Amino acid sequence: MRKRIYWLLPNLGSARRTMNELLLARIGERHIHFVAAEGAEMSGLHAANVLQTSDLVGAAQTGLLMGAGLGAAGGVAAAYSLGNMAMPAAVVIAMAGLGAVLGTWSSSMIGSSTPSRRLRRFELAMAQGQYLLMVDAPRERVAEIETLLEATHPEAHFEGLEPNVPAFP
Repeated sequence: MRKRIYWLLPNLGSARRTMNELLLARIGERHIHFVAAEGAEMSGLHAANVLQTSDLVGAAQTGLLMGAGLGAAGGVAAAYSLGNMAMPAAVVIAMAGLGAVLGTWSSSMIGSSTPSRRLRRFELAMAQGQYLLMVDAPRERVAEIETLLEATHPEAHFEGLEPNVPAFP
């Protein structure tokens, strides 16, 4: 299990040095994510992708549940309206499956364009030119990484931990 550590870095140079130090500390590049204001220079950094910067995963999960529920309700209504069918349960299951697929698809399309609620608190700092660093660290290395960054980057600001890193982003 991993925890996500948030740091705000004042400029691109500091962000690049931090990236290099984390790589030397054997934190894999796929566990280091940088976010900055739109149009900011990101060369030399591992930029966060849409899974880290949007509400895609949460929206897809909500769409799955709501679509399956509405599909199942529609399946029950269809089974009752069709009367004596050989397999009314199959209609309910098929409609629930179809609803789940359509709900997931449509909600994920909306969620991919919605900024992440987790990152909302950093929007002002990023608009002022700061870089947000997210490190997905193993639980047993969190203190080590915090100590390393505090010692080597006094200009950086620790912004907290997220107790559980989402499974996908």
